[in-house]
Amino acid sequence: MEPTNVNSVQNEQISRTDVLAEHMNEDIPSVIPTENVTNESNALFVVEEEVQYIDEHVILPEDVAVPEELADEEIDEETLSEAADYSQLSKEELVNLAEKLVKEGQIEAIRVDIENIKIHFYKKHKSEIERLRKQFLDEGGNPEDFKPQPDGLEEKLKEILKHYKEVKAEYTKKSEAEKAENLRIKREIIEQIKELTSTTESLHETFHQFRELQRKWRSVGPVPQHEVSNLWESYNYYVEKFYDYIKINKELRDLDLKKNLEAKIELCEQAEALLLEPSAVKAFRMLQEYHNKWREIGPVPVENRAEIWNRFKEITSKINKRHQEYYDNLKASQLKNLGAKTVLCEKIEAILQQLPQHMKEWEERTKEIIEIQKVWRTIGFAPRKDNNKIYERFRKACDEFFAQKRAYYNKIKEEQNNNLQLKLDLCVQAEALKDSTEWKKTTEDLINIQKRWKEIGPVPRKYSDQIWKRFRAACDTFFNNKAAYFAQIDSKYDENLKAKLALIEEIENYQFDSDTEVNFNKLKEFQRRWSEIGFVPLKNKQEVQQRYKKAIDRIFEGLRVDDGKRRIEKFKSKIEQVAQKKSETQLNRERDRLISQLKKLESDIVVWENNIGFFAKTKNAESMIRDVQQKIDNAKEEIKVLEQKIRIIENMVND
Repeated sequence: MEPTNVNSVQNEQISRTDVLAEHMNEDIPSVIPTENVTNESNALFVVEEEVQYIDEHVILPEDVAVPEELADEEIDEETLSEAADYSQLSKEELVNLAEKLVKEGQIEAIRVDIENIKIHFYKKHKSEIERLRKQFLDEGGNPEDFKPQPDGLEEKLKEILKHYKEVKAEYTKKSEAEKAENLRIKREIIEQIKELTSTTESLHETFHQFRELQRKWRSVGPVPQHEVSNLWESYNYYVEKFYDYIKINKELRDLDLKKNLEAKIELCEQAEALLLEPSAVKAFRMLQEYHNKWREIGPVPVENRAEIWNRFKEITSKINKRHQEYYDNLKASQLKNLGAKTVLCEKIEAILQQLPQHMKEWEERTKEIIEIQKVWRTIGFAPRKDNNKIYERFRKACDEFFAQKRAYYNKIKEEQNNNLQLKLDLCVQAEALKDSTEWKKTTEDLINIQKRWKEIGPVPRKYSDQIWKRFRAACDTFFNNKAAYFAQIDSKYDENLKAKLALIEEIENYQFDSDTEVNFNKLKEFQRRWSEIGFVPLKNKQEVQQRYKKAIDRIFEGLRVDDGKRRIEKFKSKIEQVAQKKSETQLNRERDRLISQLKKLESDIVVWENNIGFFAKTKNAESMIRDVQQKIDNAKEEIKVLEQKIRIIENMVND
């Protein structure tokens, strides 16, 4: 474009003040700096639940924390949720994918993918460890003895991530150097634009250089964040100074402003479309890019300046408000989550203040803890500054509970092992008696052993059924043998019952002979036959015995013998029954008893006879003497009977 005269340019020019006003008054909206936003940490935690002893297993939370040494920079939860889904990949596939991504070298582009790979790998890794732990416990292992074998895939992943960190650190270092270089270049461009205002070249050539410097400015990459604002202010200031210097003609100026207006209208439309974006975070990030483009476009016609800027500012305000509301709600939700998690911590800590004393109570409290942990998993993150603290408090309380439970069960296990040894000893004792035929004594012994068995506490579960079957088998052997033996005896008792009933009937129907001696011999025969018949069932014993006694007594009464002779005959009958049993000890004991009784009577007679001498000297002695004399006579008669009984026993012993 050819230069024009000064007057025409002055009439069409846009003053430096107006140009600066467009750039200085079109302040970039007060977007929320990302470093000031309360953003949820991407750190995911897992409660290290103690394995519950005896048929008790860990419930794995969905969220899993990667090892601290592998932790990367924080990535917000929404960004992670929008990344690729790696949940269906195996551990080996995840490791191979991480290796491939790192080798491709797109460090900045893969950081979200790397974080997701770590999370999914360690979720599967933890699940495998808990499965192996459960299997180990099911096979009777001690929880404290469980040590998982090293995982080659985990070691490989650690090496890959270590290399990734090194490459990333190098990338970051290189990126900072490039930003510093870009800052130097852009400062140099500003200086060159500044120098254009003092050039002596033609307007056309100067404007061409200006456009080239603008193109170069836009092609230069990012600069350090803290230099952006000052750099843009300097750039815009000297661009406007250049426009003021060259006094560009209205046609060229209008064309340039019109293009800028169209570009800014398009940016407004793109920003307005962000109102439909479901993710407030994503919309906010896109808005930052649009603001960068807005700064690069340049001024628009004066008559459209306020309108287009207000349109863009209004959209910016709405997106900023939505973004702020999102984080305000997130903060409120996180505070609510912190309160809920604090309550759960307090519940477990309250349980720790009054630990169970019995196994059933431990199981009940354990179920409570597991339910609390399930609830914990449903609660979202707490505020970043509190999240790790509340998790550590919760994990510490859970660990303490399960440590106390493990100590309790270790004590129970020791007691159960002692009980096992005691019951093994009882098994040995029962097995030693199982073939005994001393029915009464062995029955008492086994009953005592069974009582002691019940008094002993439980044994380890894996031995419980085995040792009980062993003990029961020994007891059953003896009692089955005893039952078989007495079943045979019972059949013989029934036969004896029939024989005794027949004999009783015969005694009851006996007709007395006129000869007393015959009757007396028949009586002895009945008594002999009765004693030869064995035992009858216990339930019939008393009834049969009473009926027999009644029948025999009838015959005794019929014999019309004196009482002394009857007693002698009864005694003789009784002694004969004892003699038939060949119980000499019992006969001797009976003889000694009779001799002792005889000597006592003789001694009593001496005393009574002496008393008669004293009574003779007193008044009213006749009555007392008569009573004492009657006692002496009765005692002498009793002595005769005793002497006969003693002779009967001695004859029995000597035969």
